[in-house]
Amino acid sequence: PGMRDDLFIRGDVPMTKSEVRAVALSKLELSEESVLFDIGAGTGSVAVEAALMARRGHVYAIEKKAGAQELILKNREKFGAETLTLVRGSAPEALKTLPVPTHAFIGGGTAQLEEILEILFEKNPRVRVVINVIALESLNRVTSVINAKGLEAEIVSVMVARAQNYGGLHLMKGENPVYVISLGGDNGD
Repeated sequence: PGMRDDLFIRGDVPMTKSEVRAVALSKLELSEESVLFDIGAGTGSVAVEAALMARRGHVYAIEKKAGAQELILKNREKFGAETLTLVRGSAPEALKTLPVPTHAFIGGGTAQLEEILEILFEKNPRVRVVINVIALESLNRVTSVINAKGLEAEIVSVMVARAQNYGGLHLMKGENPVYVISLGGDNGD
């Protein structure tokens, strides 16, 4: 884990950047036996890293876009992530037939968030969920749904700046801040 972005085959599909991926994976608190749903898996960068951590578990990468599905398969092959299964479809429908998750990562799209959370917590009341959002409207939507359900969540804002060379000087160029929302899990009891 902790893989560089340029190792992944990406095409023009948005990808969770390595620093943000590191925080999200840390907040997921995966074990070797974890069963993770990566909902809206994109390039599969989170799914691949998670599959390499959960070697005795399983990762289901749920993705509806054909271009992204192909990238997930290519990245699975490139990294030898045998415990990763591509699920072609969209949440919440695609989740219904899957086994019980211990963990879920929601990397994009909050339109169906209420229904997705309902299915996740129905399948496993102790599921650990991490949600990444960029837009303030998405953050507002997530916090509204979480509050309406009476759930406790931790929210962190991750801001990353990368050095870029401008005429021999390295200047820091900021990326979009990403909000990482985590909830559920065993809380150590």
